[in-house]
Amino acid sequence: MRWFRFAVIVMIFSVAQAGLVDVIAISNNAIKPDLLLILLVFFAIRSGTRNAIATSFLIGLAADIITIGSPMGARMISYGIFGSCLSQLHKVAAFEKMPQQGIVILIVGFMTAGLTQLLIMLRTPAGSDRLLAELIWSPIYSAIIGPFLFLPAAWWMGIKTRRMKRY
Repeated sequence: MRWFRFAVIVMIFSVAQAGLVDVIAISNNAIKPDLLLILLVFFAIRSGTRNAIATSFLIGLAADIITIGSPMGARMISYGIFGSCLSQLHKVAAFEKMPQQGIVILIVGFMTAGLTQLLIMLRTPAGSDRLLAELIWSPIYSAIIGPFLFLPAAWWMGIKTRRMKRY
């Protein structure tokens, strides 16, 4: 793992998530893609198990840092758990094609958003006013644009993609 490149890409995605994603938001900034979720799935299916676990928790920490008004640690726990599970699942199933990657982003997005909201509700009695957008629409939006970001991320990280041989 190239940790310096990893730190740079996490910082770029965090800055983009914190401010630049509002440009492509749908309906008054309520529905935005989760770029750090896309990065989580990328590293969980493209890295070794140990690196995937470490990157999952670090990406969750970055997501907690840029989220204002939310208790610290909820995203780190949910990203860490589901990133670790996805890295274990990747030993059995290959997610090489874009539709498969989109479905994985969608499922992991639903699960991380659900666990994050549960942990936040356990900590604070007041719920989020954007609950529906965070639980359903943000993972769907992320699943649509996510696979298109895998290729530049793989290029930056120096990860070679496998090409299928045609017979």
